[in-house]
Amino acid sequence: MVEGDRRSDRVVGLPHELKFDPFVSEFDMSLVQPLSRSVRLNGFATCLRLEQVYWNILGNMARNNSCSISSLLSHVDREVHLRHGGVKNFSALVRVVCVMSAGQGS
Repeated sequence: MVEGDRRSDRVVGLPHELKFDPFVSEFDMSLVQPLSRSVRLNGFATCLRLEQVYWNILGNMARNNSCSISSLLSHVDREVHLRHGGVKNFSALVRVVCVMSAGQGS
């Protein structure tokens, strides 16, 4: 691994080897690409823009719950309104839900 690169006469990056390299040999850059999809949240049509990796996780979550991605997202939307009065950034909430779900092995 490279120690870091130079930007404006300063070294950027870690000065040591990482224990976990996020760019493993099978790293798929297509998972980083944002994708906008139309979804219905509790009957209202909206557009949600997420990176492909999150759409994949949502698809797995929906399959595990025998529902559509729109149904799953409607549940998330309802619950955040009931429990917390809503959220300003729904896309960020969805990303965190995906990360938390992936951490639970779903």
